[in-house]
Amino acid sequence: MGIFSSIKNAVFGKDEEETKAAPAAPAAPAAPAAPAAISNVDVAANLDAMPGADKLNWRTSIVDLMKLIGVDASFANRKELAGELGDTNYSGSAEENIWLHKKTLQELAKNGGKVPAEFLD
Repeated sequence: MGIFSSIKNAVFGKDEEETKAAPAAPAAPAAPAAPAAISNVDVAANLDAMPGADKLNWRTSIVDLMKLIGVDASFANRKELAGELGDTNYSGSAEENIWLHKKTLQELAKNGGKVPAEFLD
């Protein structure tokens, strides 16, 4: 599982669903139902409701976003995330971190998350 999958699962709460569904899901038709269950997840509300959200600047910082959801925010993990999202030359600059934060939220939106417009432009 990649870094983005870890982020998506933490925000959408899919980890528990997959864990419960995995042993009882040998049939193929169960898989297409999963995306419908996670569509329209209010990303901002879920993140704001997490413990410590009021102490972290997750709305603008990829590091704080990753810390909030319990994903290691090390350079290596941010570089891996950047690669997953299309930046194969990630060096950790401020501009790249801004791009990475925005791209992460855009990808959450593409995967069924309801993300505020400020993150989508």
